[in-house]
Amino acid sequence: MTSPQIFLLVTAVGLTPIALSYGFSPSTSLSFLFNIDATSVNVTHIFRAVMGLYFALATFWVAGAFVQKIRLPALYSLVVFMVGLGLGRLLSLVLDGLPHWLLVVYMLLEAGFAVVGILMINKCQKEAV
Repeated sequence: MTSPQIFLLVTAVGLTPIALSYGFSPSTSLSFLFNIDATSVNVTHIFRAVMGLYFALATFWVAGAFVQKIRLPALYSLVVFMVGLGLGRLLSLVLDGLPHWLLVVYMLLEAGFAVVGILMINKCQKEAV
């Protein structure tokens, strides 16, 4: 198994608990983790949609780990996902102030995964030549 394949799988597995914490039982997990009241149907709906987005992309990354033809698109989508989340968190940090420490850790991890993803894209492109 190549490093891009392992990276895609590790990322998909690593995002699974985060996705579940957002959407499996938002009123329980978000209250426990971040003191967020997610009892409203609208808030629960939004967080379950976010969970669905995480799982959809994680599924694509797992497929990319096993199907050579979509490996590069999976890596690109991973980088776009991580950069989008990271920049959104950075914007919030600037505009809203310091959030819960775990959300800062998520932002740093997203930046790191984006950088590694770019390295994996470069590796795949070199191997294809």
